[in-house]
Amino acid sequence: MRVTPDPASAQCTGGPQAYAAFDHLVSMVAVIDAAGECIFANAAFEQTIGMARRNVQRSTLFDWFVDAQPVRDTVLAVAANKFSASRLDAHLRRPGPTPGEAWPVHVIVSPIEATAHLLVELVLVEQQARLEREERAFEQVQANKELIRNLAHEIKNPLGGIRGAAQLLEMELPSKNLSDYTRVIVAEADRLQLLVDRLLAPHRLPHVVGDVNIHEVCERVRSLILAEYPQGLEVRRDYDVSIPEFRGDREQLIQALLNIAQNSAQALVERIACGDARITLSSRIARQVTLGKQRYRLALELHVRDNGGGVPQALRERIFYPLVTGRDGGSGLGLTLAQTFVQQHHGSLEFESEPGNTVFKILIPLP
Repeated sequence: MRVTPDPASAQCTGGPQAYAAFDHLVSMVAVIDAAGECIFANAAFEQTIGMARRNVQRSTLFDWFVDAQPVRDTVLAVAANKFSASRLDAHLRRPGPTPGEAWPVHVIVSPIEATAHLLVELVLVEQQARLEREERAFEQVQANKELIRNLAHEIKNPLGGIRGAAQLLEMELPSKNLSDYTRVIVAEADRLQLLVDRLLAPHRLPHVVGDVNIHEVCERVRSLILAEYPQGLEVRRDYDVSIPEFRGDREQLIQALLNIAQNSAQALVERIACGDARITLSSRIARQVTLGKQRYRLALELHVRDNGGGVPQALRERIFYPLVTGRDGGSGLGLTLAQTFVQQHHGSLEFESEPGNTVFKILIPLP
């Protein structure tokens, strides 16, 4: 991609003022010369690196890579017009005293017309992967909604007819002993009706917005879990009390967090019997988070961690699908509803799992 700066502001030099529009991008962007000297770095670059822009612009681009030679070769090739643009994968140094840690990034180098400068865009591989996961999750939720609507339409009308017919039949039966069968039909019809109502609940309930203190939500969920599992389960707190209140639906967030915590508790049945089951609720502030292709300065990062056996490999790709469960007697709706409620707060729900350490992570933007 060839970039043309605004001629009114470039003043034939392509100075930093010509590139102010790049501050609106969520990806890291730097403008350099052929020697790699940094002429401009956008706000996302400054915020991700965690250094003042003036310090970034006093360095060369190559100072920020673990192995700078491939990047240097690519910059020289694009500057010499060997390519109209070029891409490569590299590792960006993390600032600070911890050498060896680095961010994997995808680097795109393009020339800027009418100047001798080059545009370098850096996309965090982790960020790109998360965006792709969020897009898949959003598409999945939309597909779930369509499935649920169709399911409700196909089930509710005949279900009401079956129930009504069973009740009429019960009144006509000559023997009361035979009414046991009609009562089974009515009870099973009611159970299916309840299942349909639970499927439709998040799409029927109004979104009641108010000020939410996330730690009040956590404490409510913690008390409910401990009431259900009074012995053998420890529910730890690890809160960042500086997290501000935000606008949201308190009841939806309680239900979402409760569903996740109950899912963790149910995965800890064996450890609860042994007395060493543990769930940890932790809250942190995440900075410069991209959710749904929008960048937020601050976000709530809420973790539900357990020391259970982990999510079975066969369920990992389908764990948020409705009616998918790895537990006998489970409805497979808890995590589906949790994901729906979190997405209604413009957030995301993900998990990482290995034996002894499963973490469900909620991200919700903060004001």
